[in-house]
Amino acid sequence: MATGRTTGRRQTPVSGRRSGYVQGTAVRKEDIRRQLEAPKKQLSHTTRKNRERARHMNFAYVLFLTAAMAVTGFVLISYIQMESAITTSVKAVAARESELNTLKTENDEALSRIETSIDLEEIRRIAITELGMTYAGEGQIVEIPSEGSDYVRQYADIGQ
Repeated sequence: MATGRTTGRRQTPVSGRRSGYVQGTAVRKEDIRRQLEAPKKQLSHTTRKNRERARHMNFAYVLFLTAAMAVTGFVLISYIQMESAITTSVKAVAARESELNTLKTENDEALSRIETSIDLEEIRRIAITELGMTYAGEGQIVEIPSEGSDYVRQYADIGQ
């Protein structure tokens, strides 16, 4: 056997043949020359033409992609603006509802204060003693038939 020379971790013989001896944990590399020299499968003309066309983008394709990106960007921006408008209006409605609830609460409290401040006995006393009012008697009550409306129009005095 020929004397080998040492290159890194592998010993290779001078004549170019491989020896079975490898130092360390290095893995043998395949002979790349064989793979490169292996005959390639011939491709058909149509296949080569299609592959060549796929590698290069022409102007029309670039223009189409640009237009598609512009349309997509416009749609997305419009969508985001509509979502923002909806969010703003929802917040405005919530603020108005809160204001309405506050006003209803204040109104109910004011009504309750007014109702509790009215003394009906005092009103009755003033009406009878100071104003000379009396309760209605049997012949003083006149009933007017209703014609289906919510109010009655009086065109003349009701006499006795």
